[in-house]
Amino acid sequence: MLLTGATRAAAEPSGNSVAAEHRDHDTATGPSTLTTGKAVVLGLVEGATEYLPVSSTGHLLISERILDVGQSPAEKSVTDTYTVVIQIGAIVAVLGIFRKRFKLMLDGVLHADPGGRSLLRSLLVAFIPAAIIGKLFGDPIKEHLLRPWPVVGAWVVGGIVILAFVANRSRFRVRIDSLQAIPPTTALAIGAAQTVALWPGTSRSFVTILAALALGCSMTVAVEFSFLLGFVTLSAATALELAQNGSEMMDHFGILNPIIGIVVAGVAAFASVRWMITYLERHPLTIFGWYRIALGLGVGVLLVTQTI
Repeated sequence: MLLTGATRAAAEPSGNSVAAEHRDHDTATGPSTLTTGKAVVLGLVEGATEYLPVSSTGHLLISERILDVGQSPAEKSVTDTYTVVIQIGAIVAVLGIFRKRFKLMLDGVLHADPGGRSLLRSLLVAFIPAAIIGKLFGDPIKEHLLRPWPVVGAWVVGGIVILAFVANRSRFRVRIDSLQAIPPTTALAIGAAQTVALWPGTSRSFVTILAALALGCSMTVAVEFSFLLGFVTLSAATALELAQNGSEMMDHFGILNPIIGIVVAGVAAFASVRWMITYLERHPLTIFGWYRIALGLGVGVLLVTQTI
């Protein structure tokens, strides 16, 4: 339909109204606070802590406050998506390190290898509890517990639990010395323990490793199963977050900084996992207990003094 001069003037927004709309949009979203340098730092924090029993979620939450990223209501949700998406780097790192384990599971599917099928079944069984609880209570947990003080409390309590566990480690007899020997009931119990990690600051690897050790797994089996279960859990969470909020994140942050975060997280996770595997072959978990307590107390002081 053709518009006459008077009709067009009524139908088209004026220059002032367009400018006002643009200002409203800027006020609603604000400029992105995620610079390339901050993307690198957050990627490094995510990758280095994702598989250690120290809570990557807690580290990222505090790092965001220090870096002043995602602190406005308008940017909080896209920043949360960003910190989930960069887990892709950590996922790929574990895929590379444990490629023989994944080949074994693939053989279990394609060639009916019993060891591969057993491991795959155990991982899927262990994944179920967190998937169900996360679906039912994920949003309330995120709304009420994804805050500094609950994270600080989880760090300190978790550190004390680690030290107590190490002190009583001799009471737990090793009965499972290979991944393929993990029975479904044990896998389900480890998976149930993983749901505790939905409390921010707890650490998924912390609860799954300790649960596996308590249930009779050797340290090597406990660590490897924790990492493989983490691969499954992180893959599912990342895929869901991308499907739901990925486009909004890229609209706000673009594509370059998320890619940088993914790459940095992957390199950091590869180095972190390799170090942890080697370290725990010769040492107990004690260092992580003391680290959690010191970090929780230190961050608590910074919060009380309003330094961060």
